Amino acid sequence: MTNPLKDLPVSGKLVANIVYFVRTLRRAGVPVGSAQTLQAIRAVQAAGFTQRRDFFFTLRATLITRIEHLDVFERIFSMFWRDPEFLEVMVQTMLPMIQTQAAKGDKKTAEQRAAEAMMDGAPPPPQSDIQDSREEVEVDAEFSFSANEKLGSMDFEQMSNAEMVAAKQTIKSMSFPIKPIPSRRLIPSPTGNRIDVRATFRATMRAGGEAIELPKRKPKTRPLDLVALCDISGSMSTYSRLFMHFLHSVSLTRGQGWAKVHAFTFGTRLTNITRSLSKRDPDAALEAVGKQSQDWDGGTRIGDSLDAFNKHWSRRVLARGAFVLIVTDGLERQNTDQLERAACRLRRSARKVIWLNPLMRWEGFSPQAAGIRALLPHVDSFHSCHSLNSLRDLTASLSSVGLDEKQRLMNLL
Repeated sequence: MTNPLKDLPVSGKLVANIVYFVRTLRRAGVPVGSAQTLQAIRAVQAAGFTQRRDFFFTLRATLITRIEHLDVFERIFSMFWRDPEFLEVMVQTMLPMIQTQAAKGDKKTAEQRAAEAMMDGAPPPPQSDIQDSREEVEVDAEFSFSANEKLGSMDFEQMSNAEMVAAKQTIKSMSFPIKPIPSRRLIPSPTGNRIDVRATFRATMRAGGEAIELPKRKPKTRPLDLVALCDISGSMSTYSRLFMHFLHSVSLTRGQGWAKVHAFTFGTRLTNITRSLSKRDPDAALEAVGKQSQDWDGGTRIGDSLDAFNKHWSRRVLARGAFVLIVTDGLERQNTDQLERAACRLRRSARKVIWLNPLMRWEGFSPQAAGIRALLPHVDSFHSCHSLNSLRDLTASLSSVGLDEKQRLMNLL
């Protein structure tokens, strides 16, 4: 990996500086597209470059679309738009803190992601500096969680780049099994509880009219289908990306018990991504999903999307009584009457509807938003999906677990 310190824009060309600044934001996990970069350059050219404060708000208005990225932007801006020699000093100062981050418990993730982005490829600090800080780290680490426990409980939005990679590797080994259900069809079985009348008559006729045995039958089991509806709007982008990795692992792992796994994304429109998600390579699958879903990081129309699913896809994928996972925060910006009608129809078509909402990570969460209040009565269970531990708990959601949480929220309506 090349050292970005060698490529620092020191020539004073403003356009080149802005482009490199955008690359630094991307390395820190802030999604910035090419169109936003071009818009930022034009905005700076229009507003001028006279005061640092005006320049800061111009870039922030054009490059940042989500409130949780403001802290990272502010820290990278303060470190980037200085004398380039300051960056080298910052790297030598902050790199030991990042490599020994367990010392102070919940490290501010914005600082961590900003430092990682700015020092990507930078040479490691002197070994003596790391040794000096190691003793203090070891004292506090006796009472801290292990790395796996901390990663499992960490919010996806607060993960650094390295932690995000580790989370994706952990997701590959997760399972989401389901037991097959009995169907109406019967099959011969010596342990069955129903007498096979036709087989009994045939056996009696072969024995000359004497009933020697009573053949029995039992219901044949069949696997269920899994249907996932993922919200990919701006407020759900990070959670949906990680859930896509989870869904990809479930769809390709044998022995889970699912007959078929169907996946849909919705923001401002509904998109069927089942074929794109069927690729063996997870990176290739997610890249294909990103190209197919043109409304990623956009607005939210939950009611319109569920209505489109009911009209065009419900009979195709829910005819066998599938399990439906709805991954959304429920922050509907349109008329909630349509959302309530669509959710009610979806509930009647599915065998079970499970709602995964990352807002459940907040203690004392209550259904205040109109979209949440409209959708909640029409789901069977309500769970969070903000961390690795919450994804592991999805297996329990296939039973009656989660009804208590839904009942608690229903009492608050």
